[in-house]
Amino acid sequence: MSSDSAHRRFRDPRSTKYDFLASVLVCCPGCGKVAYVGTAPDPAGVHDCGLAAPGRRLVCRSCGMVKEWSRGGVAFHRDRHAPATDPYFGTRLWLQTETRHGWVWAYNLEHLDLIRRFVQASLREGIPWHDHGRKMTVVARLPVWMQQARNRDEVLRAIARIHASLDTPRR
Repeated sequence: MSSDSAHRRFRDPRSTKYDFLASVLVCCPGCGKVAYVGTAPDPAGVHDCGLAAPGRRLVCRSCGMVKEWSRGGVAFHRDRHAPATDPYFGTRLWLQTETRHGWVWAYNLEHLDLIRRFVQASLREGIPWHDHGRKMTVVARLPVWMQQARNRDEVLRAIARIHASLDTPRR
């Protein structure tokens, strides 16, 4: 398969939002620079194999801020007209930008790349209608305006701006 045809075809990998939560890039609440939310080490050395979310730690390498989160409520972003936040600390995501239709956002670069590959593809293969999990994937839950071909260029420009934000410090 040529690389040109690879850009035109997208097959849903069945990724859910939970697949991207191991590493989340956020805006540091202390200094406003990029920070990282990841899995916090378990002080007892026990690995959590259950369905409960492991503890999380927000770390900023610029100002040294460290915040801990352990098994509180998780709040996923739902308002397309408001900036997105991480589900643990409620801190604004770093990888986001506003468009005239709403916000384009991602938890990390892998999440952003999945959205980019979906948007730029002219042929999108979804999950069969009879599959029970088909409505729960990341790409199946993208807003309709992001899925429309007429908005493809605008969404791809927004994704390019998000990538550029990693090279440009925020105020």
